[in-house]
Amino acid sequence: MHTWDTWWSGDPDRLESLYGGGSGGYGSGPDPKPVQFSAGVMGRIARWWWGTPTAPGERRTKLHVPIAGDLCGGSANLLFSEPPTFTVDHKATQDRLDELVDDGMLATLQAAAEVGAALGGVYLRPVYDVDMADRPWLDAVHADRAVPEFRWGRLSAVTFWRIVHEDDGQVWRHLERHEPGTIEHALYQGTKAKLGRPVPLEDHPATERFAAEIDDEGRIETGYDGLDVSYIQNDISRRWRCNPELKDLGRSDLDGIEPLMDALDETYASWMRDIRLGKGRIVVPDAYLQSNGPGRGASWNPDQEAFAGINMLARGDGAQLTVAQFAIRVQEHRDTSEDLVNQILRSAGYSGQTFGIGGDVAVTATESNAKERRSMTTRGRKILRTRPRLGSGVEALLAVDRHVFGTKVVPQRPNIEFYDSVQEDPLSLANTADVLKRAQAASTETLVRMVHPEWDKDLVEAETRRILAETGQAVADPMQAGMLP
Repeated sequence: MHTWDTWWSGDPDRLESLYGGGSGGYGSGPDPKPVQFSAGVMGRIARWWWGTPTAPGERRTKLHVPIAGDLCGGSANLLFSEPPTFTVDHKATQDRLDELVDDGMLATLQAAAEVGAALGGVYLRPVYDVDMADRPWLDAVHADRAVPEFRWGRLSAVTFWRIVHEDDGQVWRHLERHEPGTIEHALYQGTKAKLGRPVPLEDHPATERFAAEIDDEGRIETGYDGLDVSYIQNDISRRWRCNPELKDLGRSDLDGIEPLMDALDETYASWMRDIRLGKGRIVVPDAYLQSNGPGRGASWNPDQEAFAGINMLARGDGAQLTVAQFAIRVQEHRDTSEDLVNQILRSAGYSGQTFGIGGDVAVTATESNAKERRSMTTRGRKILRTRPRLGSGVEALLAVDRHVFGTKVVPQRPNIEFYDSVQEDPLSLANTADVLKRAQAASTETLVRMVHPEWDKDLVEAETRRILAETGQAVADPMQAGMLP
């Protein structure tokens, strides 16, 4: 997870620190050579391109292409570019759920989807603060900040941790353990390597507010019989499938493509090196240089129009101006980088069209879906894993809302509908609806739903009645109106 997080962050300093390719000026010491020739895991890591050290005295010229961030952000956009709809059978619960599912929840789900794509999974938990809001909301916890416990592939308990204070080698950690029906809070004082000893929650401002809410055992009742935390697994793990403790954590979209991303950075760095070396340089003899004073050397000004102080030019080839101009291999680098990008996208399960590769020519939604078939398949697979866990998170949210705020909701798992991320243009939808109407293959209500897939049931029914009334088709049934004797 630390490796995936480093690539996702897009920080060159962190990449050099991860693979041991720093220099004296970037925190790895003046002699970075020994790790390059060592055996074992460290030697293999250091032999990556990002593990190649920068020579002492030279500036770092490595370039990073943040394709990992583009991949994870694109995955989140595929899932939650359009807000999903949550529906339940109970009307009062539906009304309250519509209030809870606001723009803030959509932003949380988008951020959670990106984190899950990067780290292999993400946790959703309901939280509340009566001093801030009159309702609870969903919060996303990153997978590298939790110690989960799974049973038969499902989350049975989890402990979240965070560092609340560091001072003089001491590290204060807040632990929040979730079990079915309860949440336990504790504060520990230790070091970077050890958890340490438990201390009262009142000893730190970040946790003192929990001291007034917990019982004698340090727990808080959630009002929900099940576990209030849901874990959304990004995909099945290949790396850890045989490890009983790690197999349920999930797989990152970046898993297995780290060497390709390393090669892409090397390609772009080589391209930029060609540009730097391709700058025109003029090599002049010593007679052309002008003294800058005692101890300051001499210099050459290529923009100077008149030269004074040079009595004569020495004869021979040694006194001639030499122009150095190296070729810039643009096409070779472009072809290599494009092939690497396409291979990275294929390995991650996406199509190049999803990330704007393949031109900006306007196409219909059907053509776009055909070109993005690989991405749509990946999206469908992620929806299968997201829908049940998100439903459990919303059910726990309703339970907390009833327990803490006293609402009349009935906690239940909602039906979640994900809208298509590629929408048809209005003209194409209108043409399709017109053909179906003339063929008498669809009712007016069905056509309205087709043209306006984002509308709810009430809006569709109201629009259907208006259309039938305007076209004179809203004629009462004589059998029901009592018009026949």
